[in-house]
Amino acid sequence: MSLFSAPFSPDREAALVTGAGNGIGRAVAQALVGEGVRTVFADAREETVRAAVATSPRPELAIPWVGDLAQPESCEALMQFAQSKLGLVTHFVHSASPPRREVDHVLAVDDATWRQMRAVNVDAGFQLARGLARTLIAAQRPGSFLMLTSLHAETPRNLPHYSTSKAALAMLVKELAKSLGRFGIRVNALVPGAIAAGGFVADPALARHIPLGRLGKSDDLAPMALTVLSNTLSGYVTGAAFVVDGGLALTNWFDPPVFDDTSASPP
Repeated sequence: MSLFSAPFSPDREAALVTGAGNGIGRAVAQALVGEGVRTVFADAREETVRAAVATSPRPELAIPWVGDLAQPESCEALMQFAQSKLGLVTHFVHSASPPRREVDHVLAVDDATWRQMRAVNVDAGFQLARGLARTLIAAQRPGSFLMLTSLHAETPRNLPHYSTSKAALAMLVKELAKSLGRFGIRVNALVPGAIAAGGFVADPALARHIPLGRLGKSDDLAPMALTVLSNTLSGYVTGAAFVVDGGLALTNWFDPPVFDDTSASPP
């Protein structure tokens, strides 16, 4: 039997994917059900998550959930829902992230936008990962978690709420991996480049900075995501970050923002 013929064990494994209504989260969730893995598709918008379920390779394995992960009670509700539908959740992908706007630079981003970005990216990622880990530890079962970070965990993005939250998430991956490895729970990061999907509206001119010559697509991430999630293919990998960016990380293409007199004025 080929090593790649059975990367998952659908009779023993089930998944939860946040941000599964669009973009990378959607591509990964749909790829999981394509491999026979029962998966909860969690998203903040009902229309997008139901469309993602309906267009999955095997919709009967995809279960929609709608809620705002900026609220701690929603994270708890999501865990309870996933466990009621799937039993033990062995695979977790945290792709949810609020939309990001170019106008929210360091002198313009408001407190609510700052708090929401960190609540979804970092707080929800931690709360969900810890809660799911506790159930796996109690059941003495292995697991595999994957967090979607960003090139801007290390490179400024002119969006401080986004880049700093992704930097925190990148360190959370390492903290979780170090603590949970003894229980057979692997935690890794997937680092996308310029992916024209989800909350990122890509300027086609950005392609000139990418060695492979084009913007990325959500589907470009799914094969790597499933490889890292698979305990068969990546069973000795934890605490690692896998960059899928066409080579974009080889350059920093962002200039500092231009401030007008109003935004630069002291409060």
